[in-house]
Amino acid sequence: MDRLWTPWRLDYVTEASEPHPGCIFCEAVERGTAEPLVVYAGRKAFIILNKFPYNNGHLMVVPKRHIGWLSDLDRGELDELMLLTQRAEHVLTTVYRPHGFNMGLNLGKPAGAGVIGHLHMHVVPRWNGDTNYMSVVGDTRVLPEELPATSARLRAAFADPAAQ
Repeated sequence: MDRLWTPWRLDYVTEASEPHPGCIFCEAVERGTAEPLVVYAGRKAFIILNKFPYNNGHLMVVPKRHIGWLSDLDRGELDELMLLTQRAEHVLTTVYRPHGFNMGLNLGKPAGAGVIGHLHMHVVPRWNGDTNYMSVVGDTRVLPEELPATSARLRAAFADPAAQ
């Protein structure tokens, strides 16, 4: 029998079973530049890597204000959320050359929100053939790049004036 070791999944399965006492996004805002998963910070929103990504480069665009509903964003927050989503698409296209994207919001627990009360836009790069038997049968994702490498690559790309 072949084995595929996915040590990062231990954190996921143990953390997922215990409720997080605070808000992971508010905590990231408080840590500021010390937060290793934040790849870009704007005035009213920021871009953070998903700690348990579906694919390499899986980003989330998050308003800095703790708010759970799209309808409660003010105009500046809404504008920046969408502008940063557009920028994330551009940067990921430049860095990873995906064939497409999944983008979306899950608002409320019944809709699948993993963080209740602080909305976030998922930006997931997709490649032809990236859904394979490992995810379907083995409940395991195969990611060819570790998060620190992804973070360094995307921080550099977001800092590049050409990525504006």
